Amino acid sequence: MKLLGLFRHAKSDWHDAKARDFDRGLNKRGRKGAALMGKHIVEHGVHWKRILASPAVRVAETIELAEQAVGLTIPVQWDRRIYLASSVNLADVLHETSDDIDAVLMVGHNPGLEDLIFDLVPDDGMCPLRAMVEEKFPTAAFAVLECDIDHWADLHDGCARLVHLVRPRDLDPELGPQLED
Repeated sequence: MKLLGLFRHAKSDWHDAKARDFDRGLNKRGRKGAALMGKHIVEHGVHWKRILASPAVRVAETIELAEQAVGLTIPVQWDRRIYLASSVNLADVLHETSDDIDAVLMVGHNPGLEDLIFDLVPDDGMCPLRAMVEEKFPTAAFAVLECDIDHWADLHDGCARLVHLVRPRDLDPELGPQLED
């Protein structure tokens, strides 16, 4: 079995209309959410062996703030293919992961992360967490999937169970949906 964590970047700053999408950083709520979720990810108890991450500024800041909040550093493999990737492209990146790494945390963007959950977790009505993702996989959301595979190269549709899902608002109601940031 392999463990796959999916962590969507925290809330980004849209105030600079001239900034390239890739270069957008986090806003105040995003910085707070990244730190809070970093603590939760560590407290959840999985010892992530590697982070696979988009190199976008908002992802890098999310990881940095999450790690600072807990004083922990996990090796990061930056991969441009994760930036705004489809679920198929994300799966391709995971297929290349070394089999000696049994727990991978992927940090990136929607809709790819959300779609990856939909692809890997069967839509059989048996997973209430999947139904929550169908509502929305918001910024800084964190999910854990248990994948019934021995090799990352064998990752395929329907091979996983969604066993954990936490959104920032689940830990701090002030980080829930707002009309304005």
